[in-house]
Amino acid sequence: MSAWNSSLPLSSLEPFTSKEAQALAAVEIHTVGDLLDWFPRRYEDRRRFDAFPAQASGEAVCLQGTVVDSARKRLGGRRQFYEIVIQEGGDNILASNKITCRWFNMPYVHRMVAVGHEVVVYGKPKEQGGRLLVDHPEFEVVQADGGSSIHLERIVPIYRNVTGVPQRRLRELLHETLARLDPASVEGPDGINLGPSRSEALSTVHFPDELDRVHEARRYFALEEFFLLQVNVLWRRRRHLEHPGRVQGRRTGLLSAFHESLPFDLTGAQKRSVHEITADLRSERPMNRLLQGDVGSGKTFVAMCAMLLAVESGSQAVLMAPTQILAEQHYLTFRKWLAALDVRLALVTGAKKESDHLDLEGEPQIVIGTHALLYDNVDFHDLGLVVIDEQHKFGVAQRGRLIQQGIMPDVLVMTATPIPRTLTLTIYGDLDVSVLDELPAGRGRIITGVREKPRVTDVTRFLKEQLGKGRQAYLVYPLVEESGAVKAASATGEFEKWQKRLGDYEVGLLHGQLKPEEKEEIMTRFRDNEIQVLVATTVVEVGVDVPNANVMVIYNAERFGLAQLHQLRGRIGRGKHQSFCILVTDGKNEDALRKLRVLEETGDGFKIAEEDLVLRGPGEVLGTAQSGMSDLRFVDFLADTELVREARALAEDLLERDPGLEGYPQLRARIEEEKGEK
Repeated sequence: MSAWNSSLPLSSLEPFTSKEAQALAAVEIHTVGDLLDWFPRRYEDRRRFDAFPAQASGEAVCLQGTVVDSARKRLGGRRQFYEIVIQEGGDNILASNKITCRWFNMPYVHRMVAVGHEVVVYGKPKEQGGRLLVDHPEFEVVQADGGSSIHLERIVPIYRNVTGVPQRRLRELLHETLARLDPASVEGPDGINLGPSRSEALSTVHFPDELDRVHEARRYFALEEFFLLQVNVLWRRRRHLEHPGRVQGRRTGLLSAFHESLPFDLTGAQKRSVHEITADLRSERPMNRLLQGDVGSGKTFVAMCAMLLAVESGSQAVLMAPTQILAEQHYLTFRKWLAALDVRLALVTGAKKESDHLDLEGEPQIVIGTHALLYDNVDFHDLGLVVIDEQHKFGVAQRGRLIQQGIMPDVLVMTATPIPRTLTLTIYGDLDVSVLDELPAGRGRIITGVREKPRVTDVTRFLKEQLGKGRQAYLVYPLVEESGAVKAASATGEFEKWQKRLGDYEVGLLHGQLKPEEKEEIMTRFRDNEIQVLVATTVVEVGVDVPNANVMVIYNAERFGLAQLHQLRGRIGRGKHQSFCILVTDGKNEDALRKLRVLEETGDGFKIAEEDLVLRGPGEVLGTAQSGMSDLRFVDFLADTELVREARALAEDLLERDPGLEGYPQLRARIEEEKGEK
């Protein structure tokens, strides 16, 4: 019997029926290698049998017993099911514990198990009509010869379902595939192996002898995945640095005038970041830098410094923001602080175009806008610096499209979403990183409190106390409108209630479904204190700057991630007044309460991000917004700092030895295909 190569199509192999091959192909499993990459989503230890339960517990149990009764029945007309009754203890006449198993619309089951059979079943019992039932349990008839089973009496892999291939059958196919596999055919690309035998790791991850060996095997594949990711990142970085850049930032007259005009001093972190950016601009290599800072750390002023250096070098600078509200706020901020410097500004969003200069004066030197900058036929005369705010909210293609409108412009990307230090290497491994880890002086303290089902009258009284002092407030809800599917309050549903409760004050409503001009009007009136209370969704999460607002009440706070709650909280505490963030929850979930307590204890966004990583795991923290991360299979291992650093070191070593990957044609082709470089 010849061994199977990993590249063999399943349709050509005897154990796979044509229907099975078609069903597997529907989920992109075409070859032996594809099937082996279909890893278990979890495991069940079925070596130890549980005692027959006296009542339902919600937990799955693994039971062994004898079938003492069976019948084919109907339920509600045409719905058929097959039922067996299993008694604990085999032939023990004193045994009285029984449990009933049922299979609906599976008539073939009655040919597989019958009275007298010794069976093992696995499933969750429930109580119904005075009986304990298990619907659709996995089962195995114990063979008379005592032969071993891959489904029971061992650690059993549980796979994602494949329509047309039952779980048991899928497990059998994988077991046979591993048994007949040619081990050499599954080794890494170009012979790159990062540890023990890859075929052994495959055997362990699918059919482990012990559960603690699963983590070791999965870690091997995580290292393999992260290594390829790091090679990709470092390759991209090296290719970027090969391009000749433009030398900017040697003249600093505008920058000095800007510093002198400020009524405050920049923080040490801001000054350090400006120095790092200036060095990049003066280099002959194109800048590719991330500016990462906590909410309120002053990234905008650092961006202004960078853009003024580009402008004085004769280049045009552009800042792209993810929302119209944020773009307009940036425009107003730039116009306020740069007015005395006679810098020509322009605003471009989907709703409007505006400039603060006459066309006769020349092209704008700084352009601020949304993604409309990509599509509204904006002509840049000499784009030298691209600043992308909240860059994780843009796709790679969108960012690339803007950058390509210049001739190798310098690039500065910014994020106010603190990223755990353990993830920075992976997500931004191709960028140099500047970190703003200080807050400007003169900011008011934020007191954060978790409240379980507070009385509306108490919240209203507190709001009126603060509003009476001339302050403003945000009331944040998770939904725009009420939903039958989600038990949570909505901004639209609560808006009129707050208007009645706060009758002496103006209440506004802001959410993402409003037209751009409506959102702009609401925000302008809130900034001007014509609206004192803003009932809103998370549309206010990023960039909204109203220093007079010092209260934020977040309802159904348990529905938000820690990082998002921290972002929302960052909308207050921007003035000199003491601020208050109230996290309202129903208190039903202990894990949610523990999460919210973190925000009570610290205002450090980086600490919060690390805690978020522990509580939710990297997959939840990153979501799909982080470009390139959604395809990772072993995303939870991103929290393993040692593993990420090992992958980085291995990738750096490979590219040091072979910068062009000439000796690794498969690996190079894979990278070029992913990045569309061919």
